[in-house]
Amino acid sequence: MKLTITHQEKYSRGELLLRTLFGWLYIALPHGFVLMFMSLWGAILQFVAFWVILFTGRYPQSMFEFQVGLMKWNVRLTARLYNLSDGYPAFGLKSADDLTNIEIPYPEKVSRGLTLLRLLFGIFYVFIPHYFILFFRALFVGILMFAAWWVVLFTAEYPKGMHEWVVGQIRWQMRVSLYMMYMTDTYPPFTGDELPDEA
Repeated sequence: MKLTITHQEKYSRGELLLRTLFGWLYIALPHGFVLMFMSLWGAILQFVAFWVILFTGRYPQSMFEFQVGLMKWNVRLTARLYNLSDGYPAFGLKSADDLTNIEIPYPEKVSRGLTLLRLLFGIFYVFIPHYFILFFRALFVGILMFAAWWVVLFTAEYPKGMHEWVVGQIRWQMRVSLYMMYMTDTYPPFTGDELPDEA
């Protein structure tokens, strides 16, 4: 998986203030309303995909592409709500974005044994260890986002190190989601950094 949220040289102070004051109204509400139904359909497809994988060892490609489109949409939305990107996030599963992107290779085969293992014990060997760390990282990310907000307001620049840390949080969560959704057999690493094979 390769997740990219471009670090802009300059950020709009006006957009920052607009998102802060009214982002819930013109970004979060309309996108959240549509994504609620799309995510429900995505959950149904994931349930179906589980059984297809169990019997065939393959993730249906059309279902896989739907989930990827849903993830791209969520990344576009999150990047704006976290003030990592300017501009309005595009609606739709097939929409493109110059500032955000996620590439997820389609697996030709998915391990049936790992699929069952994730279903039965994923909460113990994936969710608990990863989300224990991600919880404390999220607290730090909240502090970074607050500090970065003021920096952008006064300088129109988002400190690159802060940007990379917040993007790393999203990347880590995305890797865990991909693994638990049977979209990859690669166990998520305990890092938000971009790995050498993702560069």
